[in-house]
Amino acid sequence: MNTSTHQSYIQTVLGPIKPDQLGFTLCHEHLYHKAYTRYFVPKPLENKYSHLNSTPVTIENLWHTVYHPHTHEDNLDLTSTAVQNAIGDELKFFKRNGGSSMVEVTTFGTDLAKLAEFSRKSGVNIIGSTGFYVHQAFSESIRSKSIENLYETMKNELISGVNGIRPGVIGELGSCWPIDSFEKNVLIAAAQLQNELRVPVIIHPGRHSEAPFEIIRIYTEAGGIVSKTIMSHLERTLDIEQLIEFAHTGVICEFDLFGTEISYYEAASHFDMPNDATRIRLIQKLINEGYDDHITISHDIHTKHRLMKWSGHGFSHILLNVIPKMISRGINVKQIDQMMIKTPCRWLTINI
Repeated sequence: MNTSTHQSYIQTVLGPIKPDQLGFTLCHEHLYHKAYTRYFVPKPLENKYSHLNSTPVTIENLWHTVYHPHTHEDNLDLTSTAVQNAIGDELKFFKRNGGSSMVEVTTFGTDLAKLAEFSRKSGVNIIGSTGFYVHQAFSESIRSKSIENLYETMKNELISGVNGIRPGVIGELGSCWPIDSFEKNVLIAAAQLQNELRVPVIIHPGRHSEAPFEIIRIYTEAGGIVSKTIMSHLERTLDIEQLIEFAHTGVICEFDLFGTEISYYEAASHFDMPNDATRIRLIQKLINEGYDDHITISHDIHTKHRLMKWSGHGFSHILLNVIPKMISRGINVKQIDQMMIKTPCRWLTINI
């Protein structure tokens, strides 16, 4: 890939940067997308106030939105001018508070030009993505594509870019449970492409404890490189014993729902969403087991109600609140730098 005079680089939406320019990095965020309930909640529960799901998100109805974030339709739309302006302001706030880089992992309705604009105005390095989310997010014409076609689509975007702007990561690649045939084909195509180009990959597992293990089985059999691969959302997928077993695979383990402090989880009613204190304890356990260089953390902000303008925690929550909490719980600065700077850098760096 003839992209840089440097032997090692990280591809941002404004071009390649040197690895030592990456700095403090959030590896799993969303800055521009419009999602739909069917991506998250196959069978939404009806309740007395379900009619609020078709109304705009306001301060007055946040009491409903907080508990039903994925069925409140307006909450899933980040494309309006008001939301985009709020996100632009948050990126500047993130930069002022020590943030340096962010990986934007939307793989449906992606707008790399918008990400480039955000990066220019805020000074935050933004790494864009290519790939495919869960099968519900695509038409039959996309879902019927062959492995070869999926492979070529992602490869072309990585090498040639989209309107001249190149993504720097594959994913988040979406997977449900059981894994849909389209999702399996995407995993195989991405593994083959990663094996060829040595690019970073990030995966969204289905909401079942077997999902991450099955994904990695399919992925490695197809040639995927686990040390260059992040498995997302593990705090809502695996318990501590399963987590340690999964870490043995060599995959980078991501805890990316920081700021979600409510146990009610409408996308998987069988599972209670942990809070930040529990996430920190899971991370401590992995560190104690010797996996401190296989951890990344983020917020996965993909709904309006988690933005500061709508009374949410925002993109600076980890910087302002989580890291001080980690330090108070015995995680040291060196370990924090590993998960916030060094491991993201190792994952994102492309060697040519």
